[in-house]
Amino acid sequence: MGQYKRVAVLLTILLVAGAVLSAFDVLSVSATSTTQQQITDEENQKDQLEQELDKTQDQLEGLKGVSSELKQELGSLNDQLTQIVNNLAELELQIAVKEQEIADTQAALEEAKETENWQYECMVLRARAMYEMREESHINALISAGNFSEVLNAADYYSRIARYDQEKMEEYTDNRELIEEHEARLQAEHIELESLKVQVEAEKSRVSGLISQTSNSISRYADQISDAEKRALEYEQEIKQKEQTIEALKKKYEEELALSRAAANASWRDISEVSFDENDRYLLANLIYCEAGAEPYDGKVAVGSVVINRVLSSKYPDSVLGVIYQGGQFSPVGSGRLALALEAGRANADCYRAADEAMSGITNVGNCVYFRTPIEGLEGIQIGGHIFY
Repeated sequence: MGQYKRVAVLLTILLVAGAVLSAFDVLSVSATSTTQQQITDEENQKDQLEQELDKTQDQLEGLKGVSSELKQELGSLNDQLTQIVNNLAELELQIAVKEQEIADTQAALEEAKETENWQYECMVLRARAMYEMREESHINALISAGNFSEVLNAADYYSRIARYDQEKMEEYTDNRELIEEHEARLQAEHIELESLKVQVEAEKSRVSGLISQTSNSISRYADQISDAEKRALEYEQEIKQKEQTIEALKKKYEEELALSRAAANASWRDISEVSFDENDRYLLANLIYCEAGAEPYDGKVAVGSVVINRVLSSKYPDSVLGVIYQGGQFSPVGSGRLALALEAGRANADCYRAADEAMSGITNVGNCVYFRTPIEGLEGIQIGGHIFY
C-alpha cells in the first residue's frame, strides 16, 4: 500500500503537469468546477458587478449634484466677495476724503487759533498802551483839543477801537469754536468709517475663507467623481467580460450536455468484464473521501458509481486510474487534495464500503457519469448535496 501511495503521488504530479488533454477535458464532474457551476458563479459575479455599478452610478449622480450645488454656492460667494471688495474700496476712498477734510479743517483751525491769538495780543497791547498813558496825558490831550467837539470825537475814537477789538475777538473766537466742532464731527465720522472698514475687512476674510473651503470641497468632489467614473467604467468593462465568458461557458455547457447524452447512448461493458488493479480500491475510496466525505453514505456510493460508470462506458478510459486522472475531470486531482489524501490515507470505513459497492456493480444513480451541486434547471438524481446526471 505504501508503494501505491508513492506511485499515486508521482502519477498525480505527472498527469497534472504533463498529460495531454483528451477530447473530454472540457468536461467537469467536480461539484466546484463543472461548467454549469462556472456559469452560475459567473452570473452571480455579473449580478454583483451590476449592483456595484448601480451603486456607483447612484453615488456618481449624488456627487455631481453636490458638486453642482457647491459650484453655485461658489459663484454666489464670489459675487459677495466682489461686492465686499467694492464696498471696501468705497470706504477707503471715503476715509481718504475724510482724512483730507480733517487735515484741511485742522489747518483752518490752526489758522483761526493764530488769528484769535493775534487779535488777543493786539487788544492786550492796545489796552496796555492806554493803561500806561498818564492821566495828565489825557488831560493834555483834552486841553489841546480845539473845541469840545474834538474832545468828544477823541473819546468816541477810543470807544470805537475798544468795541472793534471786542467784536473781532468774539468773531474769531466763534469761528475757532465752529471749526473745532467741525473737526470733532469729522473725527467722529472718521472713527465710524474706520469701524465699518474693520467690519467689511472681517466680512471679506470670512467670505474668502468660505470660498477657499468651497473650492477645496469642489476639488475633493471632482476627485471623487473622477474615481467613481473610473470605477463605473471598470465595472462596465468587467460586466462585458463576464457576459462574454458566460456566453462561452453556456456554449461549452451545451457541448457537455451533448457529450453526456452521447455517453448514455454509447456501448457499455458489463462489470464482469472489468478487471480492477489491486490499488483501485484505495484510490477510489480516497477520491470518494475528497468529493463526498461530508455527504451521507448514499452520496458516497453515488460518487463511486459515477467513476465506475465511466469505466464501463466506451466514451471514457477503461480503468479506475485512467478515469480519475483524466485531465480536468475531478478537482481534487488538480488541486492536489487527492494526492494529500492518498499520502495520509484519509479515506474512512464508509468510503471503502462505498468503493466496494461501486466496484461490485451496485449503482444508485443508474448510468449517470456527472455530478455537481444542484442548480436551477438541471434535472437528475439528487442525493445529499449533489445532483447526478
